[in-house]
Amino acid sequence: MKSLNTEDGIVKFIAFYLPQYHCIPENDMWWGKNFTEWERVKNTKPLYPGHNQPRVPFSYYDLSDVNVMKDQANLARKYGIHGFCFYHYWFNGKLLLEKPLQNMLYNKGVNIPFCLAWANEPWTRAWDGNNKIILMDQIYGNEISWLNHIRYLTSFFKDQRYIKINGKPLFLIYRTESFKYFDQMIKIWDEYLKAESLNGIFIAEMLTSYQKQPTCLLSEAVVEFEPMFTLNTIFTRKDRIKQIFLKRFPRFIKNRYRIKDYDKIWKEILSRNENYHGKKKFLGAFTDWDNSPRFGSNGLILVNGTVNKFENYLLNQAQKSKNDLLFINAWNEWAEGAYLEPDRNNGYSFLEAVKSVHNNIKNNLKKL
Repeated sequence: MKSLNTEDGIVKFIAFYLPQYHCIPENDMWWGKNFTEWERVKNTKPLYPGHNQPRVPFSYYDLSDVNVMKDQANLARKYGIHGFCFYHYWFNGKLLLEKPLQNMLYNKGVNIPFCLAWANEPWTRAWDGNNKIILMDQIYGNEISWLNHIRYLTSFFKDQRYIKINGKPLFLIYRTESFKYFDQMIKIWDEYLKAESLNGIFIAEMLTSYQKQPTCLLSEAVVEFEPMFTLNTIFTRKDRIKQIFLKRFPRFIKNRYRIKDYDKIWKEILSRNENYHGKKKFLGAFTDWDNSPRFGSNGLILVNGTVNKFENYLLNQAQKSKNDLLFINAWNEWAEGAYLEPDRNNGYSFLEAVKSVHNNIKNNLKKL
């Protein structure tokens, strides 16, 4: 893809994609035999009357089966999703959860554009409340390590389905603030890809609750990753004091979960109009949020969200985005309550909302 605008004036919805739903030896060792995130999704209990848990999908699928991914790609495109952004896990040469990406690479029948987002965080026991216990550390290594990484990535970048901007493969990085040598790494990657007959690399920094501004000189864009980029902005002084108290004296408060209003988050998102040092800006959107399947009574839950509200907010955000990419959180973040996939409660309604927004914009353009 030579540019963003394969359909002039039509926003491209890119859904973040979690490749977690298959067994790997490391998760068996850390969390128990045959563990996948489905275990937490299935076993979640409501924390209060009316709490929408557990969330039940139409199928507890296994992403080691490429046919599942083919069906997902077909479903996504049917409802107006332009592509998937897969999370990529690389720990100085060690790969985790790479099977779905390998399926994608070697099976052209998974017919959807895609890009990668490097989730460059250490893996910890945060789900058990022990985020200081590191399971897999994020070590960046030296120039040899960086070259090994870009060699691995190049096989994906050369795929015809890979999303490119001006001939450059789009590559998201979750936390550039965590490594001060990212610019040196990006320069080496850029030179390597040019030697491989690509135009270089297009780096987009993800803005989250951890990182509010870009930190790399050589990145070309930012992605406002929602709702995490906005959530911290609505926490009050009382909220912050409560969290400090909870960390020090957790046993004294039974109901430690936090509840925030869905509309308030979205209104903050839609009112924002930041300029990130002249870098290109990709806007974000989200369906819903409830991470109690991961964190139990320590979870953060948004309330008062509906499919109709999501559709209206997505339309507003798409109109702001114009004909750029817009990143939706997510295709399948079931343990965070952020998913477009159909479930037993809402059916296909979130996907239908995306399709409605896509068609709305397309039809309005025809009238111009």
